Amino acid sequence: MKPAKKHPDPERLLRGVEWTVLRRLDGLLQGNYRTFFQGMGLDFADLRPYLYADDVRTIDWNVTARLNEPHVRRFHEDRELQAWFLIDTSPSLDFGSQGRTKLDLSQELVAVLASLLVRGGNKVGACLYDGTLPRLLPVSGGRNAVLNLLRALAQPCPPTTAETDLSVLLETMEGVLRRRSLVFVISDYYSTAGWEKLLGNLSRRHEVLTVHLSDPSENTLPDMGVLWLEDAESGQQMLVDTTDPGFRKRLNQAHQARKATLARQFRDAQVDPLTLSTDDDLVRSLLGWSQRRRYRKTLAGGTR
Repeated sequence: MKPAKKHPDPERLLRGVEWTVLRRLDGLLQGNYRTFFQGMGLDFADLRPYLYADDVRTIDWNVTARLNEPHVRRFHEDRELQAWFLIDTSPSLDFGSQGRTKLDLSQELVAVLASLLVRGGNKVGACLYDGTLPRLLPVSGGRNAVLNLLRALAQPCPPTTAETDLSVLLETMEGVLRRRSLVFVISDYYSTAGWEKLLGNLSRRHEVLTVHLSDPSENTLPDMGVLWLEDAESGQQMLVDTTDPGFRKRLNQAHQARKATLARQFRDAQVDPLTLSTDDDLVRSLLGWSQRRRYRKTLAGGTR
């Protein structure tokens, strides 16, 4: 039996995030966290003619061209946002080749995003799925809400040989999310098929942001001789010869095919994916993601 992995202390992890990651983001975002989560908590209200000093980014260019007069979009903005973290904690997440597992990366990401959200007076909740039964953490606010979430993530998962089915996680949340929410789906997406349809249903009613966690060694396998490899979830083992260039080529082709399939599934579900690797700089990746989202939303609104 493998020894249980020791997870970082939640209090220490949060303090580290506050002193390093959040300070870097403070300097780069200048405290304007709603721009980081642009698109959340906004519901279309109506259109009206453009007035002097209106933000040009709110101009609806399609309506403007049709009526031959500038019009702007107006929105209702939620005073308090509910954000939910749907987190895959199945055994395949407990892997990493860079001194940092995918689960470690997931914990860091949740600490950052949840901290940013509660700073703005918003509430956060979570649903954790280890491949067996989802575990629900009701929404709450403040720093303690972030700590409670990190403590739940730090609890060791029970051993299981069940194949991960993300449909279970998404179906659970369909019955929980009653009001429009910001939803983060965090996983490596090693799952049985069928989850993409449920993800699309969720994205039609909520602001859904997907995070795909990965590790560099999942993409390419170096020449390391003859090895026993074990499936993290099923426990099945296989003897492979990593010196065989044909085997490494087939493995790389399988990875490229899976990458293309995931891209299509995210596109069909109309969600905005962020791919995070265990060797990535978290701040740089988050800022790049935020900038891409703002750019795409600007194009979708007809502004340039």
